[in-house]
Amino acid sequence: MRLGYGSGFLVNIMKIFRIVMALSEVKAEFQHDLSESGLNNTAKNVEAGEELLVDDDGKLKRTGTVWTASAHIITTSIGAGVLSLAWAMAQLGWLAGVFILLFCTFTAGYASTLLADCYRYPDPVSGKRNCSYMETVKVYLGGTMHMICGWILYLDLAAIGVGFTITTANSLVAIQKSNCHRKNGEDSPCMFSYIPHMVGFGLVEILLSQLQNFHKLTWLSKLAAIMSFVYATIGIGLSLAKIISGDGGTTFLAGADQSSLEKIWMMLIAVGDIAFACSYALVLFEIQDTLKSSPPENKVMKRAVVIGGSTMTLFFMMCASLGYAAFGNKTPENLLAGFGDEMPWAFWLLDLANFCVVLHIVGAFQVLCQPVFGIVELLASRRWPKSNFINKENQVRLGYMKFDINMFRLTWRTTFVVLATFIAMAMPFFTDMLALLGAIGYWPLIVYVPIEMHIVQNKIQKQTLRWFGLQLLSFLCLLLSLAAASGSIYGLHKGLGAYKLFQVKE
Repeated sequence: MRLGYGSGFLVNIMKIFRIVMALSEVKAEFQHDLSESGLNNTAKNVEAGEELLVDDDGKLKRTGTVWTASAHIITTSIGAGVLSLAWAMAQLGWLAGVFILLFCTFTAGYASTLLADCYRYPDPVSGKRNCSYMETVKVYLGGTMHMICGWILYLDLAAIGVGFTITTANSLVAIQKSNCHRKNGEDSPCMFSYIPHMVGFGLVEILLSQLQNFHKLTWLSKLAAIMSFVYATIGIGLSLAKIISGDGGTTFLAGADQSSLEKIWMMLIAVGDIAFACSYALVLFEIQDTLKSSPPENKVMKRAVVIGGSTMTLFFMMCASLGYAAFGNKTPENLLAGFGDEMPWAFWLLDLANFCVVLHIVGAFQVLCQPVFGIVELLASRRWPKSNFINKENQVRLGYMKFDINMFRLTWRTTFVVLATFIAMAMPFFTDMLALLGAIGYWPLIVYVPIEMHIVQNKIQKQTLRWFGLQLLSFLCLLLSLAAASGSIYGLHKGLGAYKLFQVKE
């Protein structure tokens, strides 16, 4: 049985928050009201002799540049499955691994350049601004596609919550095993259960989930970015040190040496891991919405995509190639998992990296789930507007502290976290779940929708050479997604067949 170790599953916290906040129609309505309010306030200020610099939508003038946008793209990319890329490279081998990685990153970058022109509608330079991915989908492709994309994203995000629980337990067990080996020697079995860590993580998240405005803690984005760079850089640095010392693994052009059928399934799962790491296009509009209007945002954004995307690709290639070169066919599912036995002097670095993983996820889980909580609570409030159980806030005093408790919020959010924890304990197959998540979102959200919006905006006629080229790219990515999904489902099925419920130890 393959039991995923996997802190490579991490998704940058800023990226997650900006993606999911774009899903709510309430946000769009609020932005519209804010725009109108901004215009009215501007008029009043001008009448009063005050000068207030605003953009064409009534909001304060944006000040972003190509360099700030590039930094945002890099930040939202690092942490999105980067530590699993070495394992993926080991399954695919140098030829297929490098090709798939470059293909996925190129496709994501190309789709991002198409999206840059869709920021304004209908004209890419002078049209009305669209501040989020879902706003743009609704404008270009209509309400039906808007709803379909919303369902895909919410399903993806809810499943990622389960993955976060698994990853946290893996990292805490890694720290536990490291301490055990230092005390009892490297030959000590040091077997620990994941379940207590999952339960503990669930209890912490139940408490944090009751915070209504958790997503407004902007320092979480900065903390997540720092944590992502720390653990990814540690993985790259230790891989390089292992190679330089002459202890690198044996690598092959065609990947790990396994039976034919098993090798095919592992390659499909690896494709999903890579696809999941290349999903920054979803947050493009939130980044583009920070840019100055002159020069035109679409041109600046395309330059930022080239700079940020190239940096991301280089970083991904370093993690994948150096990790594979360091361990060869024995590359672990998580890059950090292989250094403990062979580099005992680096135990403090590994503990630091895993601690960074835990810090990253504790906040990321909440930023991920708060919008999921919010949409269910909004729908319930609209369905039963007179229900005290759903709508009434009960003030509770605890010493000098005052806070509000809503019984529906308490019940629903607690149920969600408990369910996510239970599923994590029942299905701790990290790499397979990672591949499935990548397959769910990669083709429809990263490739298909941007291409369709580009076709609508530029009025590309069907059965023209350009139309065929775009459809061919979309079809290839669809095949990639289906292959990754089939591989991950096979892995989940195989793991469940050998796994005994609530008896996980490593």
